[in-house]
Amino acid sequence: MRYQGMVYRPPSEAYSLIVQVTYGCSHNTCAFCSMYKEKRFALRPLNEVLEDFQLARQRYRSVRRVFLADGDALIRKASELYTILDTIRELFPECERVTSYASPSSIRLRTEEELRTLWEKGLTMVYMGLESGSDKVLTLMRKGHSAAEIIEMGQKVRRCGMALSVTAITGLGGPELLEEHAVDTAKAFNAMNPEYIGMLTLMVEPGTPLYDWVKAGSFHLLDQHQVLTETELLVRNFDSPGSVFRMNHASNYLDLRGTLNADRDALLSSIRRAEQDLSCLRPESWRGL
Repeated sequence: MRYQGMVYRPPSEAYSLIVQVTYGCSHNTCAFCSMYKEKRFALRPLNEVLEDFQLARQRYRSVRRVFLADGDALIRKASELYTILDTIRELFPECERVTSYASPSSIRLRTEEELRTLWEKGLTMVYMGLESGSDKVLTLMRKGHSAAEIIEMGQKVRRCGMALSVTAITGLGGPELLEEHAVDTAKAFNAMNPEYIGMLTLMVEPGTPLYDWVKAGSFHLLDQHQVLTETELLVRNFDSPGSVFRMNHASNYLDLRGTLNADRDALLSSIRRAEQDLSCLRPESWRGL
C-alpha cells in the first residue's frame, strides 16, 4: 500500500487492510496528542484511494477487515464514501467489516440518512474520542467540542445503526480535576451507551503543549495510586448496559476487561486488589507516569 507519513490505527485493527482516505486529522490541535503532526490535513484523491484497493485485491488472497485512515475519513463527501464502500464490497465480497475514525465535527456534517446509507453499504463501526466528559478538561486540552456535543454525535451514530467505539484518557484532568473527570466521563459513556468503551492512561508526548506544561510544572501527572482511584470512580459510576469495556492498552497499568453492567463488581474487585498490592510497595519502587 502507498502511505503518506505515519499511519495510526486502533489496536483492534491490527490485522485490517488500512487504506488512507484522508491525510492527517482535520482538528489536530488537542494539547495531549502528537499524532499526524508531520502532515497537513487533506483529502486524498479518490482515484488513488480506489487504485489502492485494486492493488490490495491483487496482493491479498483474503481481506476480511478494512480500516479507512487517517484521522477523519468520515469528513469526505458522502457520495465519495459511497463509492469507496461500493468498491470494497465489489472487490472483497469476503470482507466482514469496514471501520474508520470519526470526529464530532465529521459526524455533524453527515445527515442521518447519509449515515444510515453508509452503514447499509458496509461502514459497520466508527471510533470516536471522547477523552473526557468534563468540559473543564476538554477546554484545557483543546478538544474543540463540549461533552454535550460529543455525546449528541455519539447518540446520532447509534441511532443510524453503526456500532460505536469510544475512548477516554485516565489522568487527563490531573489531580485537580480527578473526581470531576472520572464521574463526568462515566456519565458521558452512559449517555451514549456505545458498543465499546476503551480507556487509555495519559502518556505525555514530546512536541505537544501538554509536554511543555508538565515540564514547566503547570500540569501535574497522577501517580499510580491516583490513577487507580480515578479508575475506581469511573467504573463505579458506569451504567452502560451491554458496553464492552477494555482497559488493556499498553499505556495502562492495570489490565481490565469486562462487559457492563454485569462485570462492574468484578472490575471493582480487580481495582481494589491492585490498590492493595500497590500499597505493599515502597514508594521508591513505583513507576511514574
